[in-house]
Amino acid sequence: MGEGAARIGVFGGTFDPIHIGHLVAAVNVRHALELDSVLMVVAGEPWQKVGARPISPAEDRFAMVAAAVEGVDGLEASRIEVDRPRPSYTADTLEALLAEDPGVRLFLIIGQDVADRLHTWKRPADVARLATLVIVNRAVVGAAPPVDLPGWEVERVMIPPLAVSSSDLRGRASRGEPLDYLVPEAALRCIHERGLYAGGR
Repeated sequence: MGEGAARIGVFGGTFDPIHIGHLVAAVNVRHALELDSVLMVVAGEPWQKVGARPISPAEDRFAMVAAAVEGVDGLEASRIEVDRPRPSYTADTLEALLAEDPGVRLFLIIGQDVADRLHTWKRPADVARLATLVIVNRAVVGAAPPVDLPGWEVERVMIPPLAVSSSDLRGRASRGEPLDYLVPEAALRCIHERGLYAGGR
C-alpha cells in the first residue's frame, strides 16, 4: 500500500438502533487518524447475537444507519454485509473491501469491550493481517487498562464518555419513553415510520 493510499475506517455493528455514541466514535476516529471516510457496516446476520435476542431486520437497520449518516461529511452507510447471504464475519468483509480497492488501507474501529473478545472472532489472524485495529476508549476516570494485543497493529482514540447503548434504547422505546437526542433525528423518524421497537421488541 503506497503513501497515497486511501485511509478508510470500517465500523461494523448491529446498529439496533444506531445512536449518538456510534456517530461520536466514528467522527472522532476519522478526525484523529485523518481518515478519508468511515464506512458504517451494518451486520446482515450478526452471528454472535443470533438466538440471544430478537434482532430487527437487516433492511430496517440499514435504513436507520443510512438516514443517520446522510449529509454527515466522511460517514457512509455500507450494506456489504446486508447483501451477503451468510453470517457477517469481519474477515470476509475486509477481504471484500480490499478486493474492490487493493490499494486502500483499512482501519477497523471497535470498542474496548469488543477488543477483550477478539479471540472469539472467526479468523482473527486474518483480521489482524488485513486492517489496523482502532480501539475507541471512553475517557473515564479509573477505567481498566487497555488489553495487550500482540500481533495486531493498534491505534487508540479517546472519545467523550456517553452512557448510551442500543439495548437501553430498545427498552426505552418498548416502554414508550422518548429517544429524542439519543438517536439521530433522521434515524428516529425511520424508527417511527417502520414501527420498530414497539411491544418490547
